Amino acid sequence: MTAPEIHCGDCRAVLAALTPASVDVVVTSPPYNLDLRYASYQDRREDAEYLDWMVRVAEAVRRVMKPDASFFLNISGSSARPWLPFELIVRLRPLFVLQNHITWIKSIATGSDSVGHYKPVGGTRFLNHAHEHIFHLTLDGNVKLDRLAIGVPFKDKSNIARRGHVRDLRCRGNTWFIPYATVQSRAEKFHHPGTFPVDLPRWCIRLHGRPAPVVLDPFMGTGTTLVAARLEHAHGIGIDIDPAYVAIARERLSRLEDG
Repeated sequence: MTAPEIHCGDCRAVLAALTPASVDVVVTSPPYNLDLRYASYQDRREDAEYLDWMVRVAEAVRRVMKPDASFFLNISGSSARPWLPFELIVRLRPLFVLQNHITWIKSIATGSDSVGHYKPVGGTRFLNHAHEHIFHLTLDGNVKLDRLAIGVPFKDKSNIARRGHVRDLRCRGNTWFIPYATVQSRAEKFHHPGTFPVDLPRWCIRLHGRPAPVVLDPFMGTGTTLVAARLEHAHGIGIDIDPAYVAIARERLSRLEDG
């Protein structure tokens, strides 16, 4: 397996230098424009400016995608600003087909029990924000997936034979419960305000279902997608504008190889 490629720089400039139609899977979580505290990026633009910028990034991503590639775009609004993810996905309609819309559930309560990260919100207007969007974008909407690669066992085992399944697995569906680990300090998130669990990109890579894929994250941050790519025997390409985050990503991958 070749070593991952890590680039420090503006993602549009780096993407322009990559080989066209060379990437199998894109998994990324760009800045949400919610005024999060990044070290080298101001996460508070006018909405129109932000949307224009994201469309230009998406155009650069599209150029490097193979015809049957998958682009998993993780993004979220906030309780007070819920529209932006939907405004963005409408703006991307000329470039991609929205093949699947996955809801990443970070915390869930059933009955009197709860599992996952809980971040309290003040005031009395809003419910706790416990999910984010994963928009699965493709070039033509006809990309075949390996749905059972992240499948779950049947509760009613009679459905295995009755419905013609060859093994005890069914499609997980488009709600993914991946608990977001509770942390008590920014250091536990590598001093990055927008990390996601490593299982999220791992599931995306498995779902796309290609052997030894090339996996790209143009907003790599601290390298979680590249860690996932390594664990899934994929070739990772990561880009980030912040040298400190790039250094953390390199360290995480080095520890992974040493372990």
